[in-house]
Amino acid sequence: MTAGFRAAWHVGRVVSRRAETRSAVRLEIEVPTWPGNHAGSHLDIRLTAPDGYQASRSYSIASSGPATRVVLAVDEVLSGEVSPYVVHDLREGDELEVHGPLGRYFVWTPEDPDPAPVQLIAGGSGVVPLFAMADARERQPHGTDFRLLYSARTPDDVFFASELGALTKTRVDIVHTRRSPLGSPRPPGRLTQESLAELTFPAGVAPRIFVCGPTPFVETVSRWLLELGQDPARIRTERFGGSG
Repeated sequence: MTAGFRAAWHVGRVVSRRAETRSAVRLEIEVPTWPGNHAGSHLDIRLTAPDGYQASRSYSIASSGPATRVVLAVDEVLSGEVSPYVVHDLREGDELEVHGPLGRYFVWTPEDPDPAPVQLIAGGSGVVPLFAMADARERQPHGTDFRLLYSARTPDDVFFASELGALTKTRVDIVHTRRSPLGSPRPPGRLTQESLAELTFPAGVAPRIFVCGPTPFVETVSRWLLELGQDPARIRTERFGGSG
């Protein structure tokens, strides 16, 4: 449970939906009883079939603060029980059950007294909770330095593309693994330990580091960070598999 916000089951109503990427949808859900949440929190969505069968999955929240409108960006997992319905069948006006806010380990708050810079590292849809952190930082007049390193397949696979481009208080570096934008000085290619070192805060400034993405991505990046001398106590990770 997130410190400062009590988790509970709520009923929300979809007030907006639009395509986020080729395989993901962005949802705005109005939850009248939502207590608010910290940046980096997640929630559970529970679906109930006509025969009473229930399935639930956890999704990171792309919004933060005291508002009752929750923003999600859900990527479809083809073999999943929940994400295909959310991406293809859920419509504006539909109601759904949500449980949260959840998670207090993988969060950032503007009230955090630690003055060290914050390094965000995302793979694919793992950018969702990290975007929430960068967005929360953007709303603060003063604060620590932020950087976001984001690995995505192509420009069409980038979540929150316009919002990331508009950030003024977070330096954003996107590594495209399969196709780069036209005119990009960086050719497509997977993130390497060398590019990780180049595009993140050095160990000498003792950054707080948040890493989110598929399990292999998170494990590889975490190992590289340790080899680069980063303090393991300053690294927080969140990973996901294929059961969406």
